[in-house]
Amino acid sequence: QVQLVESGGGLVQAGGSLRLSCAASRLTFSRYTIGWFRQAPGKEREFVGASRWNGGNTYADSVKGRFTISRENAKNTVYLQMNTLKPEDTATYYCAANQYGSRMYEADKYDYWGQGTQVTVSS
Repeated sequence: QVQLVESGGGLVQAGGSLRLSCAASRLTFSRYTIGWFRQAPGKEREFVGASRWNGGNTYADSVKGRFTISRENAKNTVYLQMNTLKPEDTATYYCAANQYGSRMYEADKYDYWGQGTQVTVSS
Protein backbone atom coordinates (compact mmCIF):
# COMPACT_ATOMS: atom_id res chain seq x y z
CA GLN A 1 0.00 0.00 0.00
CA VAL A 2 1.24 3.50 -0.82
CA GLN A 3 2.57 5.41 2.16
CA LEU A 4 3.53 9.04 2.61
CA VAL A 5 5.23 10.04 5.85
CA GLU A 6 5.90 13.62 6.90
CA SER A 7 8.56 14.51 9.43
CA GLY A 8 10.48 17.50 10.70
CA GLY A 9 7.79 19.47 12.46
CA GLY A 10 8.26 21.04 15.83
CA LEU A 11 8.16 24.18 17.91
CA VAL A 12 10.08 27.21 16.70
CA GLN A 13 10.10 30.91 17.49
CA ALA A 14 8.98 33.48 14.96
CA GLY A 15 11.73 34.15 12.47
CA GLY A 16 13.14 30.67 12.77
CA SER A 17 13.33 27.84 10.27
CA LEU A 18 12.23 24.24 9.89
CA ARG A 19 12.65 21.67 7.14
CA LEU A 20 9.89 19.19 6.58
CA SER A 21 10.35 15.92 4.72
CA CYS A 22 7.85 13.83 2.83
CA ALA A 23 9.01 10.28 2.22
CA ALA A 24 7.03 8.04 -0.10
CA SER A 25 6.98 4.30 -0.57
CA ARG A 26 5.28 1.85 -2.93
CA LEU A 27 4.73 4.32 -5.75
CA THR A 28 6.66 5.48 -8.78
CA PHE A 29 7.73 8.75 -7.27
CA SER A 30 8.79 10.49 -10.48
CA ARG A 31 5.25 10.19 -11.87
CA TYR A 32 3.72 12.21 -9.07
CA THR A 33 3.29 15.82 -8.26
CA ILE A 34 3.89 16.20 -4.53
CA GLY A 35 1.88 18.90 -2.84
CA TRP A 36 2.11 20.46 0.58
CA PHE A 37 -1.00 21.57 2.42
CA ARG A 38 -1.62 22.84 5.91
CA GLN A 39 -4.56 23.07 8.23
CA ALA A 40 -4.91 25.08 11.42
CA PRO A 41 -7.60 24.38 14.02
CA GLY A 42 -10.97 25.68 12.90
CA LYS A 43 -9.70 26.60 9.44
CA GLU A 44 -9.90 25.12 5.98
CA ARG A 45 -7.06 23.10 4.57
CA GLU A 46 -4.97 25.36 2.37
CA PHE A 47 -2.43 24.87 -0.37
CA VAL A 48 1.16 25.68 0.56
CA GLY A 49 3.16 24.60 -2.47
CA ALA A 50 3.90 21.73 -4.80
CA SER A 51 6.70 20.05 -6.69
CA ARG A 52 5.45 19.10 -10.13
CA TRP A 53 6.31 15.66 -11.48
CA ASN A 54 7.64 17.15 -14.71
CA GLY A 55 9.62 19.93 -13.09
CA GLY A 56 9.02 23.21 -11.36
CA ASN A 57 7.53 24.35 -8.09
CA THR A 58 4.58 26.52 -7.23
CA TYR A 59 3.79 28.32 -3.99
CA ALA A 60 0.93 30.01 -2.28
CA ASP A 61 1.26 33.78 -2.06
CA SER A 62 1.41 33.56 1.72
CA VAL A 63 4.71 31.64 1.65
CA LYS A 64 6.45 32.93 -1.48
CA GLY A 65 9.96 34.06 -0.72
CA ARG A 66 10.02 32.18 2.58
CA PHE A 67 9.36 28.53 1.71
CA THR A 68 11.24 26.40 -0.80
CA ILE A 69 10.38 22.93 -2.09
CA SER A 70 13.00 20.51 -3.36
CA ARG A 71 12.69 16.99 -4.71
CA GLU A 72 15.00 13.99 -4.65
CA ASN A 73 13.35 11.37 -6.82
CA ALA A 74 16.09 8.82 -6.16
CA LYS A 75 15.25 8.99 -2.45
CA ASN A 76 11.48 9.23 -2.95
CA THR A 77 11.56 12.35 -0.83
CA VAL A 78 10.36 15.93 -1.12
CA TYR A 79 11.44 18.65 1.28
CA LEU A 80 9.75 21.83 2.40
CA GLN A 81 12.27 24.34 3.71
CA MET A 82 10.46 26.95 5.77
CA ASN A 83 12.30 30.14 6.66
CA THR A 84 11.25 33.33 8.42
CA LEU A 85 8.40 31.49 10.07
CA LYS A 86 5.45 33.45 11.39
CA PRO A 87 2.87 32.54 14.04
CA GLU A 88 0.27 32.31 11.28
CA ASP A 89 2.26 29.42 9.79
CA THR A 90 1.22 27.31 12.77
CA ALA A 91 -0.67 24.30 11.43
CA THR A 92 -0.53 20.61 10.73
CA TYR A 93 1.37 20.16 7.48
CA TYR A 94 0.50 17.38 5.06
CA CYS A 95 2.11 16.09 1.93
CA ALA A 96 0.07 14.52 -0.82
CA ALA A 97 0.74 12.75 -4.11
CA ASN A 98 -1.11 13.40 -7.38
CA GLN A 99 -0.20 11.19 -10.33
CA TYR A 100 0.86 13.35 -13.28
CA GLY A 101 -0.83 16.15 -11.42
CA SER A 102 -1.33 19.56 -12.95
CA ARG A 103 -4.26 20.94 -10.94
CA MET A 104 -2.04 20.99 -7.90
CA TYR A 105 -3.93 23.61 -5.89
CA GLU A 106 -6.95 21.40 -5.33
CA ALA A 107 -6.71 19.01 -2.41
CA ASP A 108 -9.38 16.68 -3.78
CA LYS A 109 -7.25 15.98 -6.87
CA TYR A 110 -4.56 14.19 -4.84
CA ASP A 111 -4.54 10.41 -4.62
CA TYR A 112 -2.57 9.83 -1.43
CA TRP A 113 -2.00 11.72 1.80
CA GLY A 114 0.33 11.51 4.74
CA GLN A 115 -0.75 11.78 8.36
CA GLY A 116 0.73 15.22 8.90
CA THR A 117 3.38 16.82 11.06
CA GLN A 118 2.73 19.65 13.49
CA VAL A 119 4.44 23.00 13.11
CA THR A 120 4.03 25.51 15.92
CA VAL A 121 5.51 28.99 15.66
CA SER A 122 5.58 31.06 18.83
CA SER A 123 5.61 34.84 18.91
